[in-house]
Amino acid sequence: MTKGDILFKENDFIFSYRVGGILINNNKILLQKQVGDEGYAIPGGHVVYKETTEETLIREFKEELNADIKIRNLTAIGEIFFPWDNKPCQQICLYYNIEFNESNQIQLEDGFRGFDEAGDERFDLEYFWIPLEKLSEIEIYPKELVPHILSGSNNIFHFVSRQFL
Repeated sequence: MTKGDILFKENDFIFSYRVGGILINNNKILLQKQVGDEGYAIPGGHVVYKETTEETLIREFKEELNADIKIRNLTAIGEIFFPWDNKPCQQICLYYNIEFNESNQIQLEDGFRGFDEAGDERFDLEYFWIPLEKLSEIEIYPKELVPHILSGSNNIFHFVSRQFL
């Protein structure tokens, strides 16, 4: 976690302000999952106080993956409700289409490992390049985003995802 993450943990709920980067290369999308978990997610991280969402995404990809990216466009806004440590979490997440800068530093095949921090927690992560045609067959959070990714639309998509306890 970077000091100043916009992540509030109260006694009975959590609020999270996050940004995710949709990175597609050779008809494969980069996804992450926590080690030991079955579900995949879009890589990204928590927005830091006084940081724009675009700045956050560039920083997160550099910190977690040592990758330099360019922001293409905002593609989706999600209001996501899900359990986090047996508490309800309300998350606002902005998703951007992104691409590599000319100097790419991450593997384009196979999987690899990294980590993330949120609050006082550290999460070991695995990253995978998943073929777009398999995206509908895997467990991905939030699932409401999958049809929009597959459509290739440049319109901004707003969705609500509810996965309560």
